[in-house]
Amino acid sequence: MSLLDQPLAFIIVAALAAFIVGLSKGGLPAVGSLAVPLMALKISPVVAAGLLLPIYVASDLVGLWLYRREYSARNLRILIPAGLLGVLGGWMAAEAVSEETVLLFVGFVGLFYCLSSWFRRVPAEPKPADLPRGIAWGTLAGFSSFVAHSGAAPFQVYVLPQRLEKMVFAGTSTILFAVINFAKIPPYWALGQMNLGTVESAAFLMPVAVVGAVSGMYATRLLPEKIFFELIRVALFLISLKLVWDGLAAWLR
Repeated sequence: MSLLDQPLAFIIVAALAAFIVGLSKGGLPAVGSLAVPLMALKISPVVAAGLLLPIYVASDLVGLWLYRREYSARNLRILIPAGLLGVLGGWMAAEAVSEETVLLFVGFVGLFYCLSSWFRRVPAEPKPADLPRGIAWGTLAGFSSFVAHSGAAPFQVYVLPQRLEKMVFAGTSTILFAVINFAKIPPYWALGQMNLGTVESAAFLMPVAVVGAVSGMYATRLLPEKIFFELIRVALFLISLKLVWDGLAAWLR
């Protein structure tokens, strides 16, 4: 699949998706899950996921540099092994579990968290990072990230209640998904979702993603913390609605 041979409309959509991926690595993690649905307007979601993975990886390198000093070490010690376990589970179940099932589950989880946080009358105390919940949500984040680059919702359901400082939240997300995305390269290649053609096409979009990553970092620093997390919740809600819609549409076909 050569990007230069595609219609202009597709190139514009692909460039916008690459910029969104960059934004997510710069500190706005929820928006990254919009990239595959956006690309799926023009191509198969499976092909879109394979095309976007090299862009995620390139953006991850920028994100790792930007957030090399701002992250939650305890969360990463819990979430990275769990996320890798989820990637392994996604690889093993790639042909047995339907994508629409995962999309529905992740979408409903995201909707539940957003609605419960908005309608909770008495603000809850911050929850500390804990091993059982971290393993469960981290594994789901790795699994859903493998299926459709949609690991942000499970990650946020686990981490948002901790009320981390916004830069620490953004850095933890960036580092976690950098590791997960690197781990997805061998199985994506083995399954045929990623090949030399997708890497070549992605190379043209990587500069756009880098610009997005830097833009995302500056946006994260400038936004007031309350607004930052409310935007994350709104983005999570909209993404979750999209995932549920996609899952239901696939089931009804």
